[in-house]
Amino acid sequence: MSLYDQKYLDIAENIIENGYFDNNRTNVKTYKLPHQIMQFDLRKEFPVLTTKRMPFITAVKEMLWIFRDQSNDVSLLHKEKVKIWDEWVLEDGTIGTSYGYIVKKFHQIDKLIEDLKNNPQSRRMLISLWQNEYLDTGALYPCCFLTMWDVTDGYLNCMLIQRSGDWGLGIPFNTTQYAVLTLMLSQVTNLKPGLFTHVINNAHLYENQVEALKLQIARRDEAYPAPEVWINPEIKNFYDFTYKDVKLIDYKHHDDIKMEVSV
Repeated sequence: MSLYDQKYLDIAENIIENGYFDNNRTNVKTYKLPHQIMQFDLRKEFPVLTTKRMPFITAVKEMLWIFRDQSNDVSLLHKEKVKIWDEWVLEDGTIGTSYGYIVKKFHQIDKLIEDLKNNPQSRRMLISLWQNEYLDTGALYPCCFLTMWDVTDGYLNCMLIQRSGDWGLGIPFNTTQYAVLTLMLSQVTNLKPGLFTHVINNAHLYENQVEALKLQIARRDEAYPAPEVWINPEIKNFYDFTYKDVKLIDYKHHDDIKMEVSV
């Protein structure tokens, strides 16, 4: 079994058995647990689920849209056949002042890469998508809103802070795509990938997802080992990466499990 399946399913089971059940912003009630943490050593294993198919390329495309393209234009995702933002798109075809808009506004990727190369022992290396004056003009308050970066002994470590995490749909997506971001940034800054830590303040499961998660938990004993991940070694500039420059090698997985999105 992959380490990610083990940690993810343990928390899923805990949410179902011990989660606090109540209303929330949507019309679908949730079971939730605060302060859930998963940590992975990227030198040893890449975190991706095998107990259901992970839409890996879609996750990478969205991540690149945010951090490489630094865009809020949903039509760019449509050109890549990605529709995950369609439920939140505004009348102008964008997601407003959210995500990629904020990365570009404050030149956050460029500043991070500069520090990783030239000031790697800085304790101020972070990307914050939570900018108060831009929250209400965005389509959605950022869920994965903060990454903090550390370099220790030549290894790049990333801590992702997520204020709100849909355990059924969002969390597997987010873990995998930010792990890829860590691999890409380590390569272009001549560092080695180290720890990836995912902290979720409000880890929740919608009540209409419970049976689907139980099905996934039942696959625990039939989980597969984690796949290897390949990053194109020729890429030296972060902005040159495409989704074709990252692949999962020997990715074995179970079938999809359909779950509803709550808006």
